[in-house]
Amino acid sequence: MGRRVRIGLAGLGRMGHLHAENLTRAPSVELVRVVDTREDVAHAAGHELDVEWSTRYDDLLQDPEIEGVVLVTPTLLHAEMVEQAAAAGKHVFCEKPIALALEPTVRVIQTAAAAGVKLQVGFHRRFDPDWAVAAERIRAGELGDVYLFRTSLRDKRPPSTEYIADSGGFFVDVTIHDLDTARWMIGEIDEVTAVGAALSDPRFAELGDIDHAVVTLRFAGGTLGVIDTSRAAGYGYECSTEVMGSKATVRVDRHRRVHNEWLTPGAASVDWVVDFTELFQQAYQLELEEFASAIRDDRSPAVTGEDALAAFILAQACDRSRREARTVRLLRRDGVQGVMCEIAETV
Repeated sequence: MGRRVRIGLAGLGRMGHLHAENLTRAPSVELVRVVDTREDVAHAAGHELDVEWSTRYDDLLQDPEIEGVVLVTPTLLHAEMVEQAAAAGKHVFCEKPIALALEPTVRVIQTAAAAGVKLQVGFHRRFDPDWAVAAERIRAGELGDVYLFRTSLRDKRPPSTEYIADSGGFFVDVTIHDLDTARWMIGEIDEVTAVGAALSDPRFAELGDIDHAVVTLRFAGGTLGVIDTSRAAGYGYECSTEVMGSKATVRVDRHRRVHNEWLTPGAASVDWVVDFTELFQQAYQLELEEFASAIRDDRSPAVTGEDALAAFILAQACDRSRREARTVRLLRRDGVQGVMCEIAETV
């Protein structure tokens, strides 16, 4: 395994606390310090996790022993905090999205590259063992010619109005995970067509947002795709994927805590996960292990800033498609650091 990589974490909300707990369990990581602007939160987490704590992000950046930082702060702070970390020579794991506009997203990626620091973005589904094995076998040709990609992402209930107002919109906040999964498993996307509606709560419409959407995709190789997404499914959390090919079909659809089925007169029931923290517990651990390994082995992480840029552009294209009620085609050009990135003609 090699040496343990020294990491600091900023942002101790729900996801930040989850990441901090996972970092303390990771055999390849030493969590050095946690930071949150709320002193009581930082103190409580530091005491619970038995690590140093602070209310100042600079305390992570100025610590010569810290090699990388994990940013789980509000999205509006991501770009500036990544750039500050790059200036301090710290590698960065940043939750998605990097920013809520194209220009700062590109600037951050270029800044990290110029500073020679690694930038990994939190697309956790790539690290779930079920999805990872499926993707590996698809790339090995076991499905044959790939005809159809389908994925669903459904939350049991929506987040707070305050969160939604600063989230960047439905496609950037939610569907971006499905768009990244589509690119990762199948390949580049040529067209998106999106429809959406605010159905569960009028506050979504008041904020100019939606809570349900369906997106159709046309991949560069001709494969078709469908994404359905909901913020208010009611029954629980669901994230499932199916890929159909000429030789086989693979389905990833695991949502039960235990594999008991209870049979009672006139009915049968199974348990169901409540949210993403239950379903993707192992994936969240493995993505942080990947970040530490990339630092220790001096290599590019498995999910890069360019991946985040491509998914963000696709999310913007979906939003444009919904608002203008038309298909949006993606144009190709050499992107950041020479990587092929999708550029929507209307973005």
